[in-house]
Amino acid sequence: MRENPFLVSDFQIRWTALTSGHVVPAIEAALARAQEAIDAIAVRDMRELTFENTFLALEAATEELNSAWSKVTHLQSVADTPSLREAHNAMLPRVTTFHSRIPLNAALWERLGAFAVSSAAASLAGVRRRFLEETIKDFRQAGADLPVEQRTRLELLQGELAQQTQKYSENVLDATNAWQLVVGPEEEQRLAGLPAHAKAAAQRGAEAKGVAGWRFTLQYPSLEPFLTHVEDRELRREMWTASAAVGAQAPFDNTPLIRRILALRAQKAALLGQPHFADSVLHRRMAKSGAQALEFMEGFQRRCAAAFAREGRELEEFKATQSGEAVAPLAPWDLLFWSEKLRQARYQFDEEGLRPYFPMDRVIAGLFELAGRVFGLRIQPPAGGAAEAWHPEVKFYEVQDQRGCHVGSFYADWHPRESKRGGAWMNYLITGGPRPDGSRAPHLGLICGNLTPPAGDRPALLTHREVETIFHEFGHLLHHLLGEVEIKSLNGVNVAWDFVELPSQIMENWTWERAGLDLFGRHHETGATIPEEIFQKMTAAKNFRAACVTMRQVAFARLDLLLHMRTTEFAGAEDIEPLAHAAIAECLLRTQPPAPTIVKRFTHIFADPVGYAAGYYSYKWAEVLEADAFTRFKREGIFNAEVGAEFVEKILSKGNSADPAELFRAFMGRDPDPGALLERAGLAQN
Repeated sequence: MRENPFLVSDFQIRWTALTSGHVVPAIEAALARAQEAIDAIAVRDMRELTFENTFLALEAATEELNSAWSKVTHLQSVADTPSLREAHNAMLPRVTTFHSRIPLNAALWERLGAFAVSSAAASLAGVRRRFLEETIKDFRQAGADLPVEQRTRLELLQGELAQQTQKYSENVLDATNAWQLVVGPEEEQRLAGLPAHAKAAAQRGAEAKGVAGWRFTLQYPSLEPFLTHVEDRELRREMWTASAAVGAQAPFDNTPLIRRILALRAQKAALLGQPHFADSVLHRRMAKSGAQALEFMEGFQRRCAAAFAREGRELEEFKATQSGEAVAPLAPWDLLFWSEKLRQARYQFDEEGLRPYFPMDRVIAGLFELAGRVFGLRIQPPAGGAAEAWHPEVKFYEVQDQRGCHVGSFYADWHPRESKRGGAWMNYLITGGPRPDGSRAPHLGLICGNLTPPAGDRPALLTHREVETIFHEFGHLLHHLLGEVEIKSLNGVNVAWDFVELPSQIMENWTWERAGLDLFGRHHETGATIPEEIFQKMTAAKNFRAACVTMRQVAFARLDLLLHMRTTEFAGAEDIEPLAHAAIAECLLRTQPPAPTIVKRFTHIFADPVGYAAGYYSYKWAEVLEADAFTRFKREGIFNAEVGAEFVEKILSKGNSADPAELFRAFMGRDPDPGALLERAGLAQN
């Protein structure tokens, strides 16, 4: 009998063979073999324990399961079908329970602990020492020292958390897909102001559904230009209202799920001896505690409070002047529209005017050239032709270093589909790296997004923000592909959550540099670079409403932390929205009517048992790190290959083989300075 395709370990994955009917038997088989491997470690003779037959054996025990399950979860995020969702959800509790039981296995913990205090363990150094220490901390953080009754309770909590967060994610996706706005041919005048590319995409969307006119959805490439440019205020209100209702209305109401998820997380923290979930999550991250993370974000709140209030008044006054109405709070569906009008008036800069200079193929080509100049990489499609993927739009690339070594490959899937979850992300499928025999295995990863698609014969023309998204996710990808850690679970992006965004966010800087833009910012018809006049306007407008942008991040991070530090208050509420709004009211622009928070569609913190929960602040934390780190490139040359090589050597290749603070100091020669970020954002004097 042929092996189940989900269990095949070939580097070239046969995606067309990965059907929903294979999921359950594959995961059941992988679970059984993984359990056998765990059991074998747990009965080792205590007199014969070695690093290889304990810690390294534990590392290897779950490799097949992790590989198979990563394919299942990936497909569920990019090619969701009822049968795949059913198979995924059938196995999710079993996979979650299996993983949660590993650190609660008393016999296994006894052997790991016994070896950890042995003379052989004392002689370990480098990556092996780091792996031992991190594993012991992982086990303790997961409850290994708990009494039997509490360990059993923790297992149940973990399983239910996985199910509840999966349902939250499904509700957001299903609610997003359940809504559409069709503007008929007789109402075309109502679309005045909408950019041509967005209007053409809406027309194609309508044709695909067999309706006349223009069809709009809540997916970002449809939603954002609509709310920013459509002059018909009633249409904007209708679109905004639907977007704000995602996750908040039956049959996709996430309210009870939020209450339950928060309660389960609080119970988990209590079992582990922590005052709340935030401290349970953060005590091993750079921030160390929920209080310190909150203070970090509130520092930004204090720093930009005056500018935030000023920007709010300016927008209200501008709208009043333009409309002839009294100065008053804007409706939430007016914010993007009037913000764009103000930006155009102040800087004579229309972001839509940049789209012709950002055709996706040129952006990708320029990104690859940048990777070659700075990091010594050569990126190209495979010599043998296109590789199999999960959708015809997906591209596949191979990555070689300066020596011609195949360091890894990756898939890129950039455009929205109804079967694909929203947002942008990077993930990995295979972790390679150094082998015991001195050779090196390639890594395999992927990057996904929901960016503006092509329009007929015209290429996908991106906004600058979408260009930043590509560079961002590529930074995560480099972190994985360039990992040189011999122990896979310490490789690449498996680092402290408030450090993981450093490699991604630093890449965005090149999209603002003239020399960087000239690599890829070329007109799709003429090949001309962005005119200097437009570049000057673009950079002048860069920090437009910077305080509002910063305060938006503060609001998200503050809400996240308070939900997980004051859980009793939130989880006990019949409707969490009023409390959520009150908790961050001072971080929100005043609107009339007041806009709801994103708590019911906040997938970053509620679509995973942990994920970014109590960790959304990490974006700002890492932004401090990357703004400071990029000053080296600014000082020594943004294409300086020596600095790039050092960034690879001291950051990208190291994964979690050392403390992240040590890695930053190794690259910069000192601790991070927040001044670089404040200066870049134009907030240094506020």
